[in-house]
Amino acid sequence: MTLENDIRIGTTQAKNQDWANLGYYEEQNKQFNKASENGKRIVFIGDSITEDWGHLYPEFFSNNRYINRGIGGQTTPQILIRFKPDAIDLKPDVIIILAGTNDIAGNTGPSTVRMITDNIFSMVELAMMKNVKVIISSILPAKNYPWNEDITDASSKINSINEIIKEYVNNNNLYYLDYFSHMVDENEGLKSEYTYDGAHPNEVGFKIMSSLAEKVILQATG
Repeated sequence: MTLENDIRIGTTQAKNQDWANLGYYEEQNKQFNKASENGKRIVFIGDSITEDWGHLYPEFFSNNRYINRGIGGQTTPQILIRFKPDAIDLKPDVIIILAGTNDIAGNTGPSTVRMITDNIFSMVELAMMKNVKVIISSILPAKNYPWNEDITDASSKINSINEIIKEYVNNNNLYYLDYFSHMVDENEGLKSEYTYDGAHPNEVGFKIMSSLAEKVILQATG
């Protein structure tokens, strides 16, 4: 085997092993090498809910020049790994974190409530070290996950995590973005008019989320 083949194989293997998908936004991130001039550079980071938001209701991001750093399917340990290059290094004024539902769904293996909240709070602490304001979002309601029917206790874990997040926010002078109470139905699932599969918002759902997010962003940047 030649050296060129070794290099080619090694490069392919490295790409396949990019577990946190650090390369996903690598090129786009290069444009953010200076701090914002108006104090309102906002980064949204999360999983498919954040990423789909940019596709199904793109004007919310384009009209406000918000930065979307969602990657479908990701769990909090993956987002934590890429939190610095995909959020902090963009020199934002505010970072909005929405994560945890895929952990409950078991996307990267079993996760406890403590594991999920520890990862979210680690992101917050990294941002606070750089004097970046943080908005922590509630996990959206979900009764189950279409891609993993073995998960039967989603709503109880979501409730537990959201309560822990609220307490953490209150104790640390942070901002809490409460999607849950505005989008939950009587069975602790996502209201049918806001979703297409019970776990992901549709365009109507994202419009609701955008309105809620805008209010908290104004608080954080006002």
